[in-house]
Amino acid sequence: MQLERDLAWELTRGRLPPHEIPLTPALSPWEREQNELPLEPERDRLTKARQRHRLPLPLGEGWGEGEDGRKPLLDRVVDRLLACLVVTLFTSSSFGIDLTVSQRLAARTFPSVFQAWSPADNLKAEDELTTIARHDLVFHGPGFYDLKWNNDFEGLADGFTRGSISDAKAKRKALLARNPNLIMLAEIRYRDADRTFLPKNSSWWKRDASGKLEAGWDEGGYIQLDFANAAFRNHVALQARAVVETGAVDGVLLDWWVDDDDRLALIKAIRRAIGDDALILVNANAGTTPLTAPFINGYFMECDHSETKEDWEKIRTSLRWAEKNLRQPRINCLETWYHKSRNDLNLMRATTTLSLTHSDGMCLFSDPNPLPTGDHLHNWYDFWNRSLGKPKSPGKLEPDGTWRREFEKGLVIHNPKGNRLATLLLPEPMKSLATGRKARTHLIEECDGDIFVREP
Repeated sequence: MQLERDLAWELTRGRLPPHEIPLTPALSPWEREQNELPLEPERDRLTKARQRHRLPLPLGEGWGEGEDGRKPLLDRVVDRLLACLVVTLFTSSSFGIDLTVSQRLAARTFPSVFQAWSPADNLKAEDELTTIARHDLVFHGPGFYDLKWNNDFEGLADGFTRGSISDAKAKRKALLARNPNLIMLAEIRYRDADRTFLPKNSSWWKRDASGKLEAGWDEGGYIQLDFANAAFRNHVALQARAVVETGAVDGVLLDWWVDDDDRLALIKAIRRAIGDDALILVNANAGTTPLTAPFINGYFMECDHSETKEDWEKIRTSLRWAEKNLRQPRINCLETWYHKSRNDLNLMRATTTLSLTHSDGMCLFSDPNPLPTGDHLHNWYDFWNRSLGKPKSPGKLEPDGTWRREFEKGLVIHNPKGNRLATLLLPEPMKSLATGRKARTHLIEECDGDIFVREP
């Protein structure tokens, strides 16, 4: 009994992180036998208690089994009730459901890929939610999560319908069941929107000196919003808080981001509204934002220029800056677009390996926006399927101009744009995920990269 009491005390004091407690969900007796968890020898005096409380038995079942069969009935009941409490408090975290953002990010393996609005569309036979859950982060409008604003004019809404909140939580649960580490963000509009966003005569539309509405995103036919208006900024912050408070998402995305006084006032209001734990991702393209950086968890780096050496160097230095200067937990998301087709595999590998060697963030290689199809549609590439595990060390620049980073299950090499052909000599034969070739010597072209794994 004392062991159980000590375990409960350690848990309530926060001295035992949830991942150290091997709990399982409620299973039948025969399933419990199939899912026995090994006793970890000589860990500490609470080890037996941890193993004993891997699962609370239903009241009235199994009271005579094992060590507990020799205890008085009252002690056995107390044991089981205590175990029920432990499971209630910690089971969801142990299984990746409702883990904190930091826990989910730490649990990821690499490569780590994100979805920007539009999906991977080359997996025709796969269930839609399964394809979404291949990514480790997704952002989209609230409607993507089945949330419905409580006003016909989205820009005037201050919350969501109750039924849609339930639907959104169900969708979140279904996605986390497929990928327990998935991060979900909702875009909140502040810079521009379609004409149905607000009443035509709203003072929150941005107008020029003559009173004419100012055009926003041309492709969508959007109109600019007046985020210099303090009342509108406060309403944007209210909407950000409303979407976070649904429990369906982990934070918000803000598009079209640069440093200026109005955006600084806006992001301060949003951070106050959503609190310190919710995430803020902003689309800074390939730039940096020192003024607003303290309030931002990550950049969506929508890199629309990747043709020259200078383009790639700007992307690289901005990514490094973001990894050092944005607030924790960081969620930097690097995207480049194809030049000729989705079969520009060297560009896909260059983007992936740049992300892997310069950050702990996520990557995406997608269609260019000028296409008539939806922006950010993309393939899911086989190059992303093989798990590297977690990084063992930071990336480093090699004498030959390449960048190198060691992972638990392999090695990543990025050869920058403008560098010479690189010859990689390994101490042992490793398989290239770019060529499928297993050897000690591999060649990597400039503006390309590769992942090398060990195989029997």
